[in-house]
Amino acid sequence: MTAVPTRRLEDWRYSDIAQVARAWPVAAEVVQVAAGTAETRMVVQDAGPGSATIRQFDVVIEAGGALAFHIINSGGAYGRVALDVALHAGARFDLGGIIIAGGEQVLEIVTTVRHLGPGAVSKQVVRCVAGGTATATYLGKVAVARAGQQTDAAQSFKALLLDRGATANAKPELEIFADDVKCAHGATVGELDRNALFYLESRGVPPLAAQALLTRAFLSDALAGIGDDDAREAAEARVTALLEAVA
Repeated sequence: MTAVPTRRLEDWRYSDIAQVARAWPVAAEVVQVAAGTAETRMVVQDAGPGSATIRQFDVVIEAGGALAFHIINSGGAYGRVALDVALHAGARFDLGGIIIAGGEQVLEIVTTVRHLGPGAVSKQVVRCVAGGTATATYLGKVAVARAGQQTDAAQSFKALLLDRGATANAKPELEIFADDVKCAHGATVGELDRNALFYLESRGVPPLAAQALLTRAFLSDALAGIGDDDAREAAEARVTALLEAVA
């Protein structure tokens, strides 16, 4: 697609089209996972203030291959990370995505995961924290072809709104043409648990520190799949720093 997208397109319905035009056109980054191999990938979208960034990944995971893909999307006035993933027989795709948005930012994670062969597995965990008047969006589509029998696919999106002016959009979607599959999705949007805040504060934790603890814990699900301890600790430290900016 060479023309700038419009809001008439489902994948762009919540986007800031004026900012999209600044970053258009976009060249896709290709990720190829060979049969029977396992790879990991971390993408951090931390562009400077006022910028517009779109990163598109075209991912192919061959038979029996596995990819653990993690995203931290936090930078710029507009930031979008999009993945188109093709899974062949017995392949596995794990996504852990985090959006941390503040001010007037518009940040998005958009995924299309195609189960093309039998026995493939995909698990997507996306967590979002939004403050100010920011807009955070997750659009996730799982498409199971007729050949994709014994598919196991799951999508989980949860958003935490720190301010009443913040917005979170979620649209997990299933398109299934096989008849022997296990597919599930869920999406929730809410605020910090007032009872949990009260509990921590009653134990002597200052209010801001209590909010920070609960918020970091909320995001931890999306980082749990990072197998390397050093890499996970580095990601957690980055997330902690980003949360301080939107608190």
